[in-house]
Amino acid sequence: MNKRLTKWILALAGLFMITVVAAGCSSNKTVATLKGGRITQEEYYKEMKSSSQGKQTLQTMIITKALEDQYGKSVSTKQVDKEYNKYKSQYGSSFSSILQQNGMTTAQFKKNIRTNLLTKVALKKNKKVTNKDLQKEWKNYQPKITVAHILVAKKSTAEEVITKLQDGGDFTKLAKEYSTDSATKNKGGKLAAFDNDTTSIDSDFKTAAYKLNKVGDYTTTPVKTSYGYSVIKLLKKPAKGNMKDHEAELKSKIYASWLQDSTTMQKVISKVLKNADVSIKDSDLKDVLSGYVSSSSTSSKK
Repeated sequence: MNKRLTKWILALAGLFMITVVAAGCSSNKTVATLKGGRITQEEYYKEMKSSSQGKQTLQTMIITKALEDQYGKSVSTKQVDKEYNKYKSQYGSSFSSILQQNGMTTAQFKKNIRTNLLTKVALKKNKKVTNKDLQKEWKNYQPKITVAHILVAKKSTAEEVITKLQDGGDFTKLAKEYSTDSATKNKGGKLAAFDNDTTSIDSDFKTAAYKLNKVGDYTTTPVKTSYGYSVIKLLKKPAKGNMKDHEAELKSKIYASWLQDSTTMQKVISKVLKNADVSIKDSDLKDVLSGYVSSSSTSSKK
């Protein structure tokens, strides 16, 4: 669980972390002194702007400011806090240490969350879901299902559980007796409803669960996952129904997919930057937004 949050933090930080650099500064103000002399603000700026990290920082600052200017009113402090508290609650006492390990403060993490939320708003404002998009998503759509599982360390133990179930054993009692999943064993092994897009569930587990057709069916062979071996029982599997009834959910899935698509997001950010009418004043940095807009689209007047 911690690894997933760490990966998320690093990815988000890489895209949106803001490091303040004195852009275009002509001052000789001292940044640091040492026996051999000093490092001035101007020297530091020249070094930073010539590095890929420095250019990435400027690019990030421009994009973030453009997003804030155009969509800032659409993201509230309450929304940011809600998202922050969700992660804090999910990872409990280890959350602070994970932030610390990645060199992030609470304020920085919240700023990253805000930028992420602003990006989602920009996506929805600049790219609308069409009926064709909905039809395509509907073809692969599967409603969320609810299952219970008994998690054990060894395949032979899982086979023992399956044998007892086939002999008429009670799944709830067996979960309490055998399962190593402390969060669910005393609840009959019941898990929260999930679908194929749920990232917290192992893919092999999801595949096996969706193969169960009738409520009460269970897997007759152990299901191997990264956590061990599971025996899965189907508790609820709603019918697919009509597309119109699931339109909001389908749109949510489509936007989530687009958010992870670099080509789509490049086009969205390009529109945001075009609306921002960015003007690069330092000719050495004129191509800093080349991944999003042509150099002719931004001026580089001194």
